[in-house]
Amino acid sequence: MLDDHGRPLNRLYNHKRMNDRSIDELIGMARGIVADAMVNQKEVEFLRSWMEANVSFCEDRIVNQLYCRIHEILIDGVLDEEERQELLGILREFTGESTVVLPANMAATFPLCRPAPAVEFPTMAFCLTGKFAYGPRQVCEGVVLERGGHVFERLTMDVDYLVVGTFSSSDWAHTSYGRKIEKGVEYRSKHGRPSIISEDHWSRAAFSM
Repeated sequence: MLDDHGRPLNRLYNHKRMNDRSIDELIGMARGIVADAMVNQKEVEFLRSWMEANVSFCEDRIVNQLYCRIHEILIDGVLDEEERQELLGILREFTGESTVVLPANMAATFPLCRPAPAVEFPTMAFCLTGKFAYGPRQVCEGVVLERGGHVFERLTMDVDYLVVGTFSSSDWAHTSYGRKIEKGVEYRSKHGRPSIISEDHWSRAAFSM
């Protein structure tokens, strides 16, 4: 059986599995680098070389954004203190690591829109992903509906806001982000939406009404 491009479906499946495994390995390495709250040039150069060798085929826009920023920082061959701190922050955001010890894994904040956009509720479409500190998903969806918004279970190009819960979900493809976030970054790059926002930003907007 072939896909729309004439490639065997099982080959596509294997490619996706290898892709996921490489991304999980990348997240693990990034966690190891930030564990001591420091980033040095050797670590970053190794990370760039590993990414070039292992995820150069990757279509994940989150990983591609990470690689591009690392490459830009290293292009002059010098990693200064400001760049060290920036990379430490970026890698923490990518892995969902926090400087505060929390009882569950944090969701990645690297894919969020910067700066965070204004959030409107009436007639706007929301899709939620991850685990929410505010409460169960159904409760959070109720907050959207009470304020005149719409809730989409699946992410489509009609969604205005993808809201990422504070904590990662065990159902996600990777430890710090999942398929909805991957697709959200792709849609945002191509079509300008959805806005990808944190639970904290969403809740502040919801309860300031």
